[in-house]
Amino acid sequence: MKKVQLLDHAVLILGALFMLVPVTLAFMTSTHDAMSVYKDGLQMTWGGHFTDTYKTVLTEASGFTKSVTGLTMLYNSMILGFGFAIGKIVISMLAAYAIVYFRFRFGVFFFWVIFTTLLLPLEVRILPSYEIVQGLGMMNSYSGLIIPLIASATGTFYFRQFFKSVPDELVEAARIDGAGPVKFFIDILVPLSKTMIAAIFIIMFVYGWNQYLWPTLITTDETFFTLVRGMKQILAVWVGAQIPETNQAMALAVLAMLPPVVIVVIFQSWFVKGLVESEK
Repeated sequence: MKKVQLLDHAVLILGALFMLVPVTLAFMTSTHDAMSVYKDGLQMTWGGHFTDTYKTVLTEASGFTKSVTGLTMLYNSMILGFGFAIGKIVISMLAAYAIVYFRFRFGVFFFWVIFTTLLLPLEVRILPSYEIVQGLGMMNSYSGLIIPLIASATGTFYFRQFFKSVPDELVEAARIDGAGPVKFFIDILVPLSKTMIAAIFIIMFVYGWNQYLWPTLITTDETFFTLVRGMKQILAVWVGAQIPETNQAMALAVLAMLPPVVIVVIFQSWFVKGLVESEK
């Protein structure tokens, strides 16, 4: 039994190292100056230029127009991540609530229509989505980045399954107490759904944070660039110099990884409970 446990732990440790080594390599390389990285390649030792590199990346205006900084891109990414997560949770909860608790014709059919949109990812519907956003004048705006993509079949499915598991006795008790549909949703279902909300929030925040294709199409103004979107554009200017600023590229990559990691660490216990909890 101990041998099996040792083997399990060894596999887990190797898996953790496999994930951590590239991150460590990127971080350590970002602490070196551009000349050292250019001459010696990627580094696994501390370089002593941490403050200089990250200060430059965060505060120095860059890009073709010299009007965007790393802080600006970080701010835009935060808006996109939180906008995606909150918007998708609200829309998904309302859609699932209507499907489960409001008896209307073709309710199940509408649910499966929503669910089948999982077969149509953003890449498939990118052109009509772009045309609609352009026609509404939402280019280069936060609303154009967030609103067209906040409908979520995944979130609707999870919340529907969660709401269906709520005992009917709770619904009847709420009706006896005089709770209307809105009060029942806000005062009972939302508090019961907090673990599920946390789980969906993590998934949707990471999804929004890592968006590249959609911001690439919707934003041409550098002041709306996100970290993931702006990294390539900004690095195109830096790499065009005589010595590639690889250290700054690694610094941007590290900064792009930090917020999703922090969100997962904070909500990880709720995330697991939201996905596996069956008793309400």
